[in-house]
Amino acid sequence: MRRALASAGMQASDLVRLIQVNCTGGDTLLPATANAVGDALGLHGSCDCIDLNNACTGFLSALDLAARSVATGLHPVGVVVSELWSRHLDPSDPRSYVVFGDAGAAVVLGRARANEGLRSSWLRNDGRLRGSVTLAHAGLTREPEIVRFGVSNKQITQEATAAILTSARTALTLAGVTMADITWVLPHQPNGRMFDMLARELGIPEHKQLRVVGEIGSVGAASIPVSLDRLWRGGQLRGGDLVLMVAVGSGISYGAMVYQLGAAGPGGATA
Repeated sequence: MRRALASAGMQASDLVRLIQVNCTGGDTLLPATANAVGDALGLHGSCDCIDLNNACTGFLSALDLAARSVATGLHPVGVVVSELWSRHLDPSDPRSYVVFGDAGAAVVLGRARANEGLRSSWLRNDGRLRGSVTLAHAGLTREPEIVRFGVSNKQITQEATAAILTSARTALTLAGVTMADITWVLPHQPNGRMFDMLARELGIPEHKQLRVVGEIGSVGAASIPVSLDRLWRGGQLRGGDLVLMVAVGSGISYGAMVYQLGAAGPGGATA
């Protein structure tokens, strides 16, 4: 978060809202882990600090909430994603152990510049599919819990692919644009095979893709902001660029948004 604030030219004391995103519950369930983040930043009574969990779609949910806060005058807003899957993996279960990784990322949202902001945001959940990938609450089971897969890889892939395709196409329609208008497509990246499938089904040219899963694994809600940071620090984002962000997670949670950059790029992203 400190690096994101520095990139945005802001102090921590400028924040009026801090959203901490984590798939696995953070360091504490009570109080919200966001309190520890705020304390580390020296935020004592100057803003609200809240946790948000919507599985791998959590960053998009937080970004939507932050954008709506800004639109109603509550800004700047910090969003920090901290994923520590290694705490909840069993090395004897290769299905999860070789897939998940740890990562952190943060962004700061403030008042939009000319022609900047969300062109569309479409988020949905379907609780009927919540048993696909689970991490049970240790307070309920009274046992140490690890990530478990409730259905086959094939079924998970089918469910996730259908959700992502619907999300991407809907967000494009709501924004009044087509894939040809999009500069970058940043999907949640659970594995390379699904990435390839999405690129093929959505017709995403290679020059609009940024792959990170082969390097850092599936890092939950941090996947999209890490990708955004790679583009930001690599100087690959330009004013007017349209970025399609799309995600799917356990729940099943899914959604997409189209973001248009202002003249100077996004407001502080760092991983």
